[in-house]
Amino acid sequence: MDKFRIQGGACLSGTVQISGAKNAALPLLAATILASTPITLTNVPDLKDVSTLIKVLESLGITVQREKGTGVVHVDTATLNSKFAPYELVKTMRASILVLGPLLARYGEATVSLPGGCAIGSRPVEQHLKALEAMGAEITVENGYVHAKVDGRLKGTRFSFDMVTVGGTENILIAATLASGTTILDNCAREPEVTDLAHLLVAMGAQIEGIGTDQLIIHGVESLNGVEYRVVADRIETGSYLAAAAMTGGCVRTTNTDARLLEAVLLKFEEMGATVTTGDDWIELDMRGKRPKAVSFRTLPHPAFPTDMQAQIMTVNTVAEGTATVIETIFENRYMHVPELSRMGAKIQVDGHTAIITGVEKLQAAPVMATDLRASMSLVLAALTAEGETIIDRIYHIDRGYENVEEKLRGLGAVIERVK
Repeated sequence: MDKFRIQGGACLSGTVQISGAKNAALPLLAATILASTPITLTNVPDLKDVSTLIKVLESLGITVQREKGTGVVHVDTATLNSKFAPYELVKTMRASILVLGPLLARYGEATVSLPGGCAIGSRPVEQHLKALEAMGAEITVENGYVHAKVDGRLKGTRFSFDMVTVGGTENILIAATLASGTTILDNCAREPEVTDLAHLLVAMGAQIEGIGTDQLIIHGVESLNGVEYRVVADRIETGSYLAAAAMTGGCVRTTNTDARLLEAVLLKFEEMGATVTTGDDWIELDMRGKRPKAVSFRTLPHPAFPTDMQAQIMTVNTVAEGTATVIETIFENRYMHVPELSRMGAKIQVDGHTAIITGVEKLQAAPVMATDLRASMSLVLAALTAEGETIIDRIYHIDRGYENVEEKLRGLGAVIERVK
């Protein structure tokens, strides 16, 4: 199992190019199932989760061609010969459930494993199924698989999500584009990745109103065509490299990105005392060698502070001047990085969904273990500033969401290597 060996103390500076967003590429790949002619996606990141969803598409018989090293993926559904997505592929990634909506909408049936074998209950996947049933689908859940059928086409309906769910919004938005009549979705997620999906669907011929708002109105069409479409920049990768600059007192410019995607995060960087400047496709953070100031925040759905940046900004707070309060409202168990940061000398107290961080001048190197994708990056950030050499185990998590992370960090001056 691969590990990272990181020597702390480097002040990061330079330019780093941001990849396409994993959380946008996955629903876009699922949406290609709707295309009656070949479709091409560009700026697709080379990540494990993307490879997994491509394998899911290929298991359906779909022809997928990936141009190595270019971020270009060609998809042709003409060869599709199955509507079955097996547990062996779906178990590794919750986003695999996104093939359910397009398969049902275009082909009238689908059998898809529950992601990770999760139980149906109050979890967001239940929202996917309730919405599809409201559109006329017959759904049964047996032996860990969702079996869905519809006579003819799905029917337009009005549906309000019980909770804000990104995956649920994406799945039903995709399905509604080929439904008969008009579908009105209320309490939709407004994340940039949802908006990116809507723009792809419109480019394919869908009729969607309210893009970027919490109400989407979809007028169903008979068919959708293939197009060429560029995946939006990864706002979380952008924020992570800017956090590395803030934490090390450095100056980093991120390119191939968009400041409008993470305004709430940029405001927190400025509150830390950083100088943030932006252009059409770049963001630069200059800490000018200063120690950051502690910042408090609460995670909420977009456009508020994103939960996927919680671990990284909390880590910056561990070496900041002052005390900060972080409240996580989106996910349970999203403080699993705290014990590992504490091993490195961080002072963090957790009470339920609230964490109180008192900054220290220096973290200390220690062997630590990554527990999830964003926690992995938080440990990398901590290691960059820690005194001594840190070994981070189970880094396969970070490979799910950060493309060429050690090469990009080395380009900024970090001393990091992957140990096989």
